[in-house]
Amino acid sequence: MSEIEHFPKRADAAEPEKTRNRVPSGDRANEFLTAREAASLLGVKLPTVYAYTSRGLIQSVPGGKGRARRYRRRDLERLCARRDARAGHGPVAAAALRQGEPVMDSAITLISLERGPVYRGRAAVDLAREGRSFEWVAEGIWSGDWSERPEPSGWETNGLGLDLEALLRVLPPRVTPLSVMSVSISLLATLDSGRFNCHPDAVLPRARGLLRRVAAVLALGLGNGHADSAKAVANSLAAPTLAGAIGAAFKRELDTDEQLALNRALVLAADHELNASTFAARVVASTGADVYACVSAALAALCGPRHGGAADRVDAFLLEAGPADRVEQVVHERQRRGEVIEGFAHPIYAPHADPRGTLLIEIAGKLRGASPEVQSVLALVDAMGRGGFGGPSIDVGLVAVARALALPVGSATALFAVGRTVGWVAHSLEQYAAGYLLRPRARYREDLETPMRDS
Repeated sequence: MSEIEHFPKRADAAEPEKTRNRVPSGDRANEFLTAREAASLLGVKLPTVYAYTSRGLIQSVPGGKGRARRYRRRDLERLCARRDARAGHGPVAAAALRQGEPVMDSAITLISLERGPVYRGRAAVDLAREGRSFEWVAEGIWSGDWSERPEPSGWETNGLGLDLEALLRVLPPRVTPLSVMSVSISLLATLDSGRFNCHPDAVLPRARGLLRRVAAVLALGLGNGHADSAKAVANSLAAPTLAGAIGAAFKRELDTDEQLALNRALVLAADHELNASTFAARVVASTGADVYACVSAALAALCGPRHGGAADRVDAFLLEAGPADRVEQVVHERQRRGEVIEGFAHPIYAPHADPRGTLLIEIAGKLRGASPEVQSVLALVDAMGRGGFGGPSIDVGLVAVARALALPVGSATALFAVGRTVGWVAHSLEQYAAGYLLRPRARYREDLETPMRDS
């Protein structure tokens, strides 16, 4: 049973917004609320707030005096939104836009609290454990066909598809992988005059080539120099699978176990229903834009720190903490200062663990668990678990795999983007077939705060 089903039913759920219990607007800028403010926002009693916190649904930090604690607004608003959206009342349906329940029909992915994402009837963790290739899983997500079949064909590419030397000239010396992907996809789009055909038979060949080429150009954002990156790009295009292409892009040969770990990470990242980047892709697809534009929009959303920045923050924390024997101390110091450590207690799965993160941590441990880099991640997971902050999300798991593979900092987010491109394409295709424009309505309110502007 979902934790949301334990929420008390609110008689005022269908009443106008102004009649609801609210924290005073002057306190909106605060990230954390007192226990009474949290209870008021949720419309529950104080013991219920404490119960939700003990179950990992709300993250709390020291309140400054005595044993008082403060509670993260983001978690509280998420619980309110999911409860209100599930209530099904029209006036509160807009709350679903704040990590609420999905309000759009889709046949692609079901999220199970115990099993994680289920791609068209097949659990992602099962596909990863079976060692199914990323390309095979991609074809299954796109078509819904999971029958036993040979490895898919049609993934071969005729070169990089753009002028590598010209691309190198316009890129700055230090550039992030996501920026390289965005620029490259835009260039590929301008060179493809037939991209406006939205029929699956036209979109899928482009999607296969796009994935291979995106894997290749990652070297430009993760390499230590343009010359080396150019060589990695050339090598990666000859790799037999996308996982092999990514491994080659990082300028060293990956053995069989390493390629399998990388492949499993991509499979687990392939889709997760309607998160921010996927919804952005669907909005653009609903306008009839080409698949390059849909993926570009999704990448733009992923670049935001509230969506794609979690893995980068985990990387930054581990760099600050250093060796494994210091990690728990740094965790305690962060908590004493009231700072949130991202990457744990995924808002959809809490109080359950994110099955994707759990499996990726297991994979990293088996691959190179004795290495100092992976030991630091394992120490972080243990410290957060003992503190009652929930299990690792996919972001922590991807960082663990990237460290086990000795990939550069920033690789985890790049791997996520490559894997999730499969889901972005699938949702774009589904939206093309739906044939309607996504156009939410705004509810005008004069009482909303307006950002200050210079006079």
